[in-house]
Amino acid sequence: MNLSAPFIRRPIATALLMVAIVLLGIIGYELLPVAALPDVDSPPIQVTAQLPGADPRTMASSVATPLERQFGQIPGLAQMTSSSALGYTEITLQFGRDRTVDSAAQDVQAAINATAGNLPADLLNPPIYRKTNPADTPILLIALTSDSLPLTKVSDYANSILAQKLSQMPGVGLVGVGGLQNPAIRIQVNPAQLAAEGLDLEAVRLALGNSTVNQPKGTLYGGQRAVSLQTNDQLMTASGFSDYILAYRNGAPVRVRDVGHAVVAAEDRTLAGWLGTHRAVLVQVQRQPGANVIATVDQIRKSLPRLQASLPPSIKVDIVSDRTQTIRASVADVQFTLLLTIALVVGVIFLFLRKLWATVIPAIAVPLSLVGTLAVMYVLGFSLDNLSLMALTIAVGFVVDDAIVMIENIVRHIEDGATPMAAAVKGAGEIGFTILSISISLVAVFIPLFLMSGVVGLLFREFAVTVAVSIAVSVVVSLTLTPMLCARLLKPESSGASGSVSRMLERFFDWLVTVYDRALVVALRHRQITLMIMILTVVLTVALFVEIPKGFFPQQDTGMIVGISEGAQDISPQGMMERQEAVLGVVSKTRPSPRPSPISDLAAPRSPRTTAACSSPSNRTGSGAQPPTR
Repeated sequence: MNLSAPFIRRPIATALLMVAIVLLGIIGYELLPVAALPDVDSPPIQVTAQLPGADPRTMASSVATPLERQFGQIPGLAQMTSSSALGYTEITLQFGRDRTVDSAAQDVQAAINATAGNLPADLLNPPIYRKTNPADTPILLIALTSDSLPLTKVSDYANSILAQKLSQMPGVGLVGVGGLQNPAIRIQVNPAQLAAEGLDLEAVRLALGNSTVNQPKGTLYGGQRAVSLQTNDQLMTASGFSDYILAYRNGAPVRVRDVGHAVVAAEDRTLAGWLGTHRAVLVQVQRQPGANVIATVDQIRKSLPRLQASLPPSIKVDIVSDRTQTIRASVADVQFTLLLTIALVVGVIFLFLRKLWATVIPAIAVPLSLVGTLAVMYVLGFSLDNLSLMALTIAVGFVVDDAIVMIENIVRHIEDGATPMAAAVKGAGEIGFTILSISISLVAVFIPLFLMSGVVGLLFREFAVTVAVSIAVSVVVSLTLTPMLCARLLKPESSGASGSVSRMLERFFDWLVTVYDRALVVALRHRQITLMIMILTVVLTVALFVEIPKGFFPQQDTGMIVGISEGAQDISPQGMMERQEAVLGVVSKTRPSPRPSPISDLAAPRSPRTTAACSSPSNRTGSGAQPPTR
């Protein structure tokens, strides 16, 4: 059965089929996401809860434990990790790859609702969840600084405008604000004066809690009209709080200014961020699992001028870290390698064949096979990453073989005197089954990679499938387009290269054959020595395999150094800030002037935190004390 005969006799239909493959490949290339590596992340969800004033053990027992018990009943949960600090609990849920992050989020929200009755009544807010992996490196780091506005104003704009708008963009999983300095009114009282007035801190807290409430006042109904009552009973300034009456003693009011004073300051003074040696607010953008990193960052960069226009002109917005720079560079490097590989393969073909059309036909078949592979990659949910592009690079050597074998057999019949059409039909019929069997054998080599499990299997499965798909597309091209082009382009007397250059190359190839023949004669005459060299080579290979360093991926210089500073557990927030500023001073003096300014984000230790991690959702194992200091 000659599979190629219908395509050889119908060149227009064959050409239209190839055009369709090219169009699908171009569309797939435009839609394929770009990443450094294949997406092997299991759907993660981060749940957080806050209980002001609670120590880590209380947070772990009264908040984390009820939530974990309910989360443990969610199907498909692979791993659960919890971390509790002063007034804060964070639980990370890792689901199997058979669960989508959206469906898992619905189950997590239902579990949070079911646990509401077992949680403390004075939680700051109900537990909230985010569809993001806290272990992921932020894809974008933006710093906001100002020389004229106070940091509380900069933080307010960053949190209420910039972070909110960035969170709404597709592909963004979480926007965190480092060095957050939310504006607040802080009441500072003198304990001695407070005691002299017969008051304590609890009385001050209760009085201030009732000082600024925004509650409905009701409606006044008249004979013909109804009027909604509204009064401004909220204190918005520090002077208003200073005049507030805490209590009455001996008929005289005791105001806040009598026992202390009110100041405008940050809500949490244990947080700080720097850009170089200047205080800054850092906005960290994390991607949503499975999102296109390049497209997400491009959209943020495109929208950033519009977002910056909504901020005061005195606030300076700088992009200080872009994770996609290394991704773009590595992917571009692999793309260049792929194009260079195709050019070298075509050049070698022309060097040996020295016939124009015999070189043009495989030069068309190789890119066509790779472009068609891109369409299948999009259907399979793959991405353009280092592994998939490496697979396409390696596949060049496989896909070109099919075209060369087909052309070689057809040229043999043309040299025997057959017409190009008859030679194409006969040659394709003879070699078609051979091409099919060779391709199936090549795909079978990658079966172990198809069946490999774990993270390594997920990574290299995309590599193996991409190579297998390119071989399959190459079979289609070699059995359809290649013989059709041979029937219409190859001529009995066609020769692309002739003259002195061709004769010189021919003499060089003859010399290579002669050298190989002499070396083969020497090897056959000294068989024992040849066998010993082979055995020594195998032994040396095994020894080098044992000694060579091993790792998951080669080390890569991303041009960024990340340092973590850790203070003593009993260090105060002010002391930690001083130490952090000293570290920044040292880094700023040693860095070269053209390099970007060092970035620092500090969360001073609230207290030793209790950490619990469990591989099965029903057990809590392990605890440790470590200050959450960076």
